[in-house]
Amino acid sequence: MPDLRYWLALNLLPDIGPVLARRLVSAFGEPENIFNTPLGELRKVDNIGEERARSITGFKDWDAVNKEIDKVNAKNVTLIAFTDRTYPESLRHIHDAPILLYVKGNIEEKDKFAVAMVGSRSSTEYGIMVSEKISYGLASSGLTVVSGMARGIDSASHRGALKAKGRTIAVLGSGIDVIYPPENRGLMEKISSSGAVISEFPLGTKPDKNNFPRRNRIISAMSLGVIVVEAAVDSGSLITVGYALEQGKEVFAVPGNITSAGSKGTNDLIRKGAKLIENAQDVIDELRPLLKGVISADKFNSKTQRPIPEMTDSEKILYGCLDSEPKHIDDIIRKTERSSSEALSILLSLELKGIVKQIDGKRFVIEN
Repeated sequence: MPDLRYWLALNLLPDIGPVLARRLVSAFGEPENIFNTPLGELRKVDNIGEERARSITGFKDWDAVNKEIDKVNAKNVTLIAFTDRTYPESLRHIHDAPILLYVKGNIEEKDKFAVAMVGSRSSTEYGIMVSEKISYGLASSGLTVVSGMARGIDSASHRGALKAKGRTIAVLGSGIDVIYPPENRGLMEKISSSGAVISEFPLGTKPDKNNFPRRNRIISAMSLGVIVVEAAVDSGSLITVGYALEQGKEVFAVPGNITSAGSKGTNDLIRKGAKLIENAQDVIDELRPLLKGVISADKFNSKTQRPIPEMTDSEKILYGCLDSEPKHIDDIIRKTERSSSEALSILLSLELKGIVKQIDGKRFVIEN
């Protein structure tokens, strides 16, 4: 087990990012050796220079390091150093991999078979529905869903995996003790109990806008491929796509409404060669060579859809007229020839069974 105090100290040093930190570790071994190396030897490492070398040899803030360890222990957070065997292997291979991860929950060996899902914070009902449906299918098939726990598509992707009782990982753009957005506190707790929440940032780090593009490289690195659901032309999700392409990962995109600015970035990706997908099976089929021997054949076909509970004849009729596109109650009444009170009563029963969802404007959709 590495001495985490020195990893923390290295992580807290100003002007020493992941690339230089890894260069120092490569040159001197464990971080403890780095802090005990003479100034002249440190200067010989590429791009360290005089100022950074003096910052290392003059580091005295061990009190801050010890306080960080105390807070980590109090908050039930695990620290995973770059050389630790539990450090994600796929992340270890990128040139600017974090030297230290803060983790709530557990990262497991099977999480290397993961797919990232990203998209707009200002998502539409269509985007939320599609995200939950695809992530549900992926998680049901045994894959881990990775996202950033932001509003919109990210949150929907995590929820879909949780509904499938599968694994999901959230990568934060803040300290792991700074929940952002704040309304996702409950979601974060569920993710940490069914996967992991991770951050490369020290405790207390605020969700600065510059942190989010940086964390996107981790989202793509931990995945076999990246799915984009709803993204404008200037969306931060496209930064994740850029990292994915650099890292040799597959890029998938869900087609969106051609009149929606929120789908223009996604549709442009498809035009440029991203693989168009409509469901989890499309993704699994593309990744099949990488998943051989990991997911059994029956999981590819039989577990990507939610089991349908027992229904009465009346429930079957109303359920049969619904699909993934929201339908107004008036259309349902007209199509099924039921009274308003009868239709609403049956739809309530289907909602309680978890297979139908009511959205705003008295519209109903199949719950995926």
